[in-house]
Amino acid sequence: MQRPQISLPRTDGYEAEDAKQMLRQLVRTARAHRSERARLLAGARFAEHGLEAVSHARCVAAYVSQGNEPRSYELLEALHQRGVRVLLPVLGPGLARTWGVYTSAADLQVRAPGRPPEPGGEVLPAETISEADAVVAPALAIDAAGTRLGQGGGWYDRVLKHARPGTPVFGMVYGEELIRDVFLPVAEHDVPVDAVITPDHWFLLEGSVFQAQSLGEQAEALTPFADERTEP
Repeated sequence: MQRPQISLPRTDGYEAEDAKQMLRQLVRTARAHRSERARLLAGARFAEHGLEAVSHARCVAAYVSQGNEPRSYELLEALHQRGVRVLLPVLGPGLARTWGVYTSAADLQVRAPGRPPEPGGEVLPAETISEADAVVAPALAIDAAGTRLGQGGGWYDRVLKHARPGTPVFGMVYGEELIRDVFLPVAEHDVPVDAVITPDHWFLLEGSVFQAQSLGEQAEALTPFADERTEP
């Protein structure tokens, strides 16, 4: 069952990082109410739609979910079984931006507290993402402009500069984390996503119903303020 959309406040007047931290806490609190069974069921549906979204790809850069993040294990295994090369983050010292290749869930190991499990085997440089035909990135929320609210480390935003130009970036979120009524705060290094994967479907942002509805709702919300400014 679709949950009600998460309501996020406007953050005008806040520094971008302060605003992001406030919004992250709101989304994390909402995610904490999702049961383990619901997360497992959603994982299978994320995999179904994720496979459709990247059906063209021979190499995909993705992520290993942890905690309440949209579950990625089923998608990783399905891609691997299809013969797709799957690149996963290997954080290393100081959150180094390196990669490893997925071989199985059993190969994924937690290397340090608080970090997601990582594949064993050869550690590949940041530039290896240039081999990817698509990127599947985690997100806490996504708005109509493609702004992705991440966990706060900036890992994906910084490593994406090594991706091939035009490589599509897919953000994976629950449906209620598609933010229609406000724009998320943006920092200089932020890289927008091109498309969204949810447990119900996947879609390109450009020209989507979500984008059109969001822009319409925000225009309506701003109209009273515009009228007030034009009054004598």
